[in-house]
Amino acid sequence: MAIYLDNNATTPVDPAVIETMLAALATDYGNPSSAHQFGATAARHVRRGREAVRALIGAAATSEIVFTSGGSESNVTALEAAVAARPDRDEVVVAAVEHPSVLKPLERLSAQGRIRLRLLPVDSAGRIDPAAVARLIGPRTALVSVQWANSETGVIQPVAEIAALARGAGALCHCDAVQAAGRLAIDVAATAIDLLSLSAHKINGPKGIGALYVRDGLPLAPLLPGGSQERGRRAGTENVPAIAGFGKAAELVLSRRADDISHMAALRDRLEARLGEALPALIVNGAGAPRLPNTSNIAVAGLDGNDLALLLDRAGIAVSIGSACRAGQRGPSAVLAAMAVPVSHIGGALRLSLGRDTAAADIDAVIATLPGLVAKLRLPGRAAA
Repeated sequence: MAIYLDNNATTPVDPAVIETMLAALATDYGNPSSAHQFGATAARHVRRGREAVRALIGAAATSEIVFTSGGSESNVTALEAAVAARPDRDEVVVAAVEHPSVLKPLERLSAQGRIRLRLLPVDSAGRIDPAAVARLIGPRTALVSVQWANSETGVIQPVAEIAALARGAGALCHCDAVQAAGRLAIDVAATAIDLLSLSAHKINGPKGIGALYVRDGLPLAPLLPGGSQERGRRAGTENVPAIAGFGKAAELVLSRRADDISHMAALRDRLEARLGEALPALIVNGAGAPRLPNTSNIAVAGLDGNDLALLLDRAGIAVSIGSACRAGQRGPSAVLAAMAVPVSHIGGALRLSLGRDTAAADIDAVIATLPGLVAKLRLPGRAAA
């Protein structure tokens, strides 16, 4: 039986979510923008989904929720909109450990001469010091963009404090909360965050649907112009079944979040403790900082994480070497490099991420299997392939 310890990228869709999506597909297939009764029926799914996503993050109003195709589109839309909304400012402060869907668009804007990037460093635990943010923010700062929780290490950033600093300087604040939503309690209305990105598949919802929180009153230039959908902020016919599924997933995760957090944290801690006993050279990246309850980034000295992940896959255990966007890449993670992970360990890092369906037996199987595979890779002349 397969063991999925890559839940950040391979999260199963909840059966109740599938039922909700099928119901929308089977009977409520009208265009939600149409005025007739078939459109009105479909539009109800969109309204319910929007309300559920609003509740998930504690937004003040459903009008602040814009549906997108996923976290990457939400991030790019937010960045473009924030730069356009502050034409008198040309600097963007961003953490060095951000997801590529934040860093690469900003690098493109910088190459076009539209902005000047100012990179925030992190400490050895992957944590941003708000004092460093305060030093970088100035009168030319248009935007500060910081991930709520890192996709590779699970390290949680002090986003509320950082957002308050940005607002105090007249800058906007964007937060990539794709990893954090559902795994932490989020009350965005209680913060100074202006833009916040979400993705359904991280909370046992469907892939290909996300959302962007846009604080009321903030102008949002659409990344996809054309139609009047999403209050003119994202053109294109709404993906009604996916939105319905996103909403159902948001409802479920809110009702189960406390139990899920306790369950995943206990299993993660057991996994790290037992592997640490079996592999004395193992380190847990980010262990010195607050982390998501489901994510563990471990590194073994002198190994290649790609080789180790391949052997685990052959043993029926799915893990990753970082976020899904790094799949198949060789070379050290930019996140771990920014954390100054020792050269002896950085190449042998794995991300193990748990879900609500992860069982104690799954953890025990990894504990029983991983040390033997490490020993196998350390045999002289031995190659994983």
